[in-house]
Amino acid sequence: MRQLLSEAIARRAPLPDAATDAFRVFDGIGDGLRDLEIDEFAGRWLVSTRDRRLPDGALDAFRESGRSIYHKRLDQQQKESPEHLCGPEQDEPFVARENGLNYEISFQSGYSQGIFLDQRDNRLRLREESTSGPTLLNTFAYTGAFSVSAAAAGAETTTLDLSQPYLDWAKRNMLLNGIDPATQHFCKGDTFHWLRRFAKQGRKFDSIVLDPPTFSRDKDGKVFRVEKDYTRLVALAAACLEKGGRLLACTNCRQLTDRAFESQVRAGFDRPVRIESSPMPPDFTAPPYLKSLWVMG
Repeated sequence: MRQLLSEAIARRAPLPDAATDAFRVFDGIGDGLRDLEIDEFAGRWLVSTRDRRLPDGALDAFRESGRSIYHKRLDQQQKESPEHLCGPEQDEPFVARENGLNYEISFQSGYSQGIFLDQRDNRLRLREESTSGPTLLNTFAYTGAFSVSAAAAGAETTTLDLSQPYLDWAKRNMLLNGIDPATQHFCKGDTFHWLRRFAKQGRKFDSIVLDPPTFSRDKDGKVFRVEKDYTRLVALAAACLEKGGRLLACTNCRQLTDRAFESQVRAGFDRPVRIESSPMPPDFTAPPYLKSLWVMG
């Protein structure tokens, strides 16, 4: 375990720096040990396994690191908050940095800790392409990391999520980066409802981010499944996209092949579009699960 961990850290030696201290340290089979993932957030480690039992030798290696280490069981049914494993306890939210931007992280917030590290390169690209002050619609926004990236470059953002606590978290992320939330827009509610509403109002955006959960059920009991319904979602978003705008379509649904996902996305447009696939960040060394398509329409 010590050797595998040491080798994984050495492979990622260029990553921790003044601009980025949130990244994947160990990525399962990609680093030689199935079902063990370690994410670093500003020097703290979040260890994730699919079993409550850690691999042999892991706890000793973690203790020797002297880090604050929490353990999360990967279980889509229970979705428990991480448990303190060893090292100093981290009872309060703290700040991690990604490409020079600050994000609030919490080990007490439930199943997710505030930012999805596998989207780091997509957030950077969005930021680099938002320097001319365009408009962004960030759907299923969670804590608004895509919105922060675009707003930091001068974009006017609309952050959309079902959860008011997550929208409040997104506002705190704005403040952490010197962005006044009052200069941005926040919408609470169902993405499908809001997309229809925006289309009816004739409101359009230069960029739209779609990164929905693989499965969800709205307040009326209507089910959304990525495998069957992504085209419907893209079609609603396409009606709100400015001509020549960009749409980032993502999913971590492992049942969908790359080709099937691209077919779903392309079918959501009533006009020819150009599509580019975006790979996962290099610290994610296991077989890729996140599919990201930049659609220029």
